[in-house]
Amino acid sequence: MKCLILAAGYATRLYPLTENFPKPLLKVGGKTIVDWLIDDIGRSGEVDEFVIVSNHKFSAHFRNWAGSSSSSIKITVVDDGTSTNETRLGAVKDIHFAVESLGIKDDLLILAGDNLLDFSLCDFIRYAKERNASCVMRYYEQNIEKLKKCGVLSIDGSDRIISMEEKPSVPQSHWCCPPFYFYKESDMELIPKGIEEGCGTDAPGSFVAWLCSVSPVYAMEMPGSRYDIGTLESYRHICETFVGKVD
Repeated sequence: MKCLILAAGYATRLYPLTENFPKPLLKVGGKTIVDWLIDDIGRSGEVDEFVIVSNHKFSAHFRNWAGSSSSSIKITVVDDGTSTNETRLGAVKDIHFAVESLGIKDDLLILAGDNLLDFSLCDFIRYAKERNASCVMRYYEQNIEKLKKCGVLSIDGSDRIISMEEKPSVPQSHWCCPPFYFYKESDMELIPKGIEEGCGTDAPGSFVAWLCSVSPVYAMEMPGSRYDIGTLESYRHICETFVGKVD
């Protein structure tokens, strides 16, 4: 299995901190955000390569980081060729670009490279392996306004996703989908078809919204909290309070 980390965004809300530096390489608790993620996932024993999808503006930063990484697992950096927020490919096209560029024929764990967690993703990997199907995570969000800015899931009694909508004006449930996904190789092959049929390409969850209509996708309830660094204030707060329980 490969782990693909989405890191091609420009983090404009964090300017000037990220104007010339990628958000996933910001440090929290003495480690970069992406190091927290790969150190945890590496413990699963299931991943044989990390693929970092970067934009052209920040690809050198990621290559320098990868070159000095202490990880025993191979790290590959892919440059999607974009240099501005306005010309970005979007998450779904970045995933497809990386898969095609590297000729990946494998199951994929995909996650956003700018989130910190107080739980281990190893449990999610085990859940997906047991289901033998593509899977996402879900958490309960009470706030309606927050739901309108997320991917919202409807599920049945077996955790199977009935439907999903990105940034709905009228949320159909309180289940939010964070940016952590496990895709079977056979479902990864459907990305071109999804895009052709109108699947959104900016938000990573847009592919889930399309895929669950043609293939089984299950949603594991998230066992802890995630910390999304979206503003300078949130970054300062997380630096002061975050304790990585997976380290």
